Amino acid sequence: MLPSNKRNRTHAAAGAVLAGLLLATTACGSDDAVRDSAAPAVPDDLECFSGSISGAGSSAQENAMTTWIAGYQSACDDARVYYDSIGSGGGRNQFIDGAVTFAGTDAAVGPEENEDARARCDGSDTINLPAYVVAIAVVFNLEGIDSLDLRPDTIARIFDQEITRWDDPEIAETNPDVELPDLEITPVNRADDSGTTENFTRYLEEAASEAWPHEADGQWPITPRESAQGNSGIADTVKRAEGSIGYVEMSHVHDMSTVAVGVGGTFVEISPEAAAQVVADSPRSEDASGEYDLALDLDYGTTAEGAYPLVLVSYESVCLDYPDDKEAERLKGFLRYLVSEEGQQAVSEETGSTPVNDTLREQLLASIDAVS
Repeated sequence: MLPSNKRNRTHAAAGAVLAGLLLATTACGSDDAVRDSAAPAVPDDLECFSGSISGAGSSAQENAMTTWIAGYQSACDDARVYYDSIGSGGGRNQFIDGAVTFAGTDAAVGPEENEDARARCDGSDTINLPAYVVAIAVVFNLEGIDSLDLRPDTIARIFDQEITRWDDPEIAETNPDVELPDLEITPVNRADDSGTTENFTRYLEEAASEAWPHEADGQWPITPRESAQGNSGIADTVKRAEGSIGYVEMSHVHDMSTVAVGVGGTFVEISPEAAAQVVADSPRSEDASGEYDLALDLDYGTTAEGAYPLVLVSYESVCLDYPDDKEAERLKGFLRYLVSEEGQQAVSEETGSTPVNDTLREQLLASIDAVS
């Protein structure tokens, strides 16, 4: 392991200042504006590096990456971290092509992509590190209505364009005290290859199998009524158009109206705590490439009381072995900050994500240590 550089400054945790730093995670890269603002707290034993690393992928991770980059770069003067939120599919492709050090992805790199990545990973496997756990919100725009109770089958029929008006009897049945408008429903889906879409369609496939006839996929399976790039694109589109409904990672919700999802005989509001219950009960994926691959098999169809099953686990997908030792050590220093208590808490405060628990953190650190 390379020796850790001494950190030159002490920083207190901050939240609102990060809103202005979003451009730091785009293809233009992080800049010194990050260093000049108050930044999230970092561990006392933070490992700094000199040089740069780059990642690309999940737009669901965009706000989280902004927070992590702000914290790390503010403490480590000579480090540069770049992240391009082009969508999970694009990130995995750039990683496989060797254009970036790591991929941020809401769908773990599977066996076929793992084989494709061996050339860039010096013949080794790709491992998936679940560093960002957050709920997916179903958001809508109806004047005067802040929340609706919808069963999984109803959500599926809305997005499959079978239920087309907001005063449909199926919606009214679970919302008897809400005055629903006689208004057309406009579903909004992702235009890009998206891990958020893959998680959302997997939820529909498992929780509403009779109402959703499509297989889970990162590409939207039917001709859209309306589509947009990235989580922020869907959020902006829904905000602008009354009668619209979409799905976004929780940090993009802000003051939008949300759906309470039917689970068993109750309806569960979106929250980090309710999402954490699903993740805690999830086993390791059968497609994991080996002992250091921590890809999870989420139970989207759970009926456990109080669980919010529409959950997104976003991974940092990395090589187990890199051709360049220095690149591997730089990456490991940044990843250790991502999974640290301070890094997880900073992102939770900013995005509403669920911090990884101590058990998963130990597994993550063991996997990071194995990278060489």
